[in-house]
This record gives sequence, C-alpha cells and structure tokens, in this order.
Amino acid sequence: MSRQTAWPTRGEAISRRTVLMAGAILGVPFDHPVQAEPAAVKHVILLGDSVFDNAAYIGRDPDVRRQVEDLLPEGSHVTLAARDGAVITDIASQLQSLPRDASHLIVSIGGNDALLASGVLDERATSVADALEKLAAIADRFSGDYSAMLGRALAGALPTAVPTAVCTIYEPRFPQPARRRVAATALTLLNDRITREAFSRGLTLIDLRLICDRDEDFANEIEPSARGGAKIARAIAGFASGASPSAAVVGKS
Repeated sequence: MSRQTAWPTRGEAISRRTVLMAGAILGVPFDHPVQAEPAAVKHVILLGDSVFDNAAYIGRDPDVRRQVEDLLPEGSHVTLAARDGAVITDIASQLQSLPRDASHLIVSIGGNDALLASGVLDERATSVADALEKLAAIADRFSGDYSAMLGRALAGALPTAVPTAVCTIYEPRFPQPARRRVAATALTLLNDRITREAFSRGLTLIDLRLICDRDEDFANEIEPSARGGAKIARAIAGFASGASPSAAVVGKS
C-alpha cells in the first residue's frame, strides 16, 4: 500500500459500514445498484396460479387483481394472466400474451407443482437421510423448471426489461396439525430455491409465508381468501410503487 493512501476518518468508516450493513439487511448485492428512479406504475401483470386467480373461491368479494388495481394510482391497469391450476411450465404460455406496455411483472407459481409432488411425503424411507434425498431430488427438478421459467420471463418477452417480483409458496392450512407441519417443512426446500433464484437475479421477493400467516387469510386449505388477497395486494402495490428496492424481501405491510 502506498504511503500516500489516505485512511478513512472514523466518521467515513462508520458511514461506509452503515451502508454495507443496510445493503446486507435489504439483501441488495453490492454490485447490483438499486434503481434511483422507480418505474412508473402503468400496467401491472400478474402471472401464476390461483394465488392471484382466486375469484372462484371468494364469492362476491374482490379478487386479487381488483384489490391491486384499487391500490394503484389512477390510470394504472392490472392484467390477470395467472390461471387457476397453473404449474411452472404454464408460465411460458402466459408470457406469450403480455401487453407491450407492461411496467411491472409479479410471478406466483410453484404451489401446484408442490401438490403434484406431495405423494413423496407418504412414501416409505429407510432413514432420515433417505427421506431427505427424496425431497432433494424433487427440489432439484423444481429448481431447474423455475430457473428456466424466470429465464424466459426476463429474456425478451417485452421490448425492455421491467421490474419483476417473485413470490414464495405460502404454507397450506391443512386441518391436521401434523400434516400442516410436514407440508410446511417440505416447502422450505422449494422456497429456498425460489429465494436463491430471486436474489441471484436481483429480483424482489414477496414472501407469502410472512404475508398470509393466519388461517383467516385462506378461503380453504390452499387458496387465499379476500382478506389474504388484500394483504397480497398491498405487498404488490408497495413493490409496484417503488416502496421496495430491488432484491428486497417484502413481508407484512
């Protein structure tokens, strides 16, 4: 080190340390700058499954799409491309009909993939290690599909890149405590893959496990109620309005 190198003053060191700590808390990679100016909210696109397409489960109450639109600035629009029953590979077809003026993408997918693979929870295992290996194999397949899906979503569906958020899979409200606990534990493996994909790509993560955290947030075991939808809508509106920086975790609002 050159003798001419100036050491930072105590104030400068504290200031830099504060910035780094803040970045770590928010999950912002130091080589991935936060947007200085949030994108204008013009057209929010909801991709995924019945987490967003929940109208069939809530009677005459407003669905997630309507609840999001009610929270956005006047003149903004929300398009529901999500479809009840969709799995990760269905996002490709949802992307084909994106409006060209889309300003924000939010993706909530993977819950139905987890349901399709849930039979593994009833299989016999010779040891805890054997059980974990079975779950890890499912998580690896899930991760490959999810990564490919995000690659397509971010690689040219629109003329320019748009701010994108992805959602974790919330924990089902099965009536049996043991089944609920087992399902929540198994889902941690899939949610870990979603989290890794989000942060490796500098995306915002909307953690539905933190948002839909009460039984009344669900219309049945796996679908959001109007109350749960309202909580999800607030998180989406906060992201779209620029309240959350890139690569943040959005929990309760």
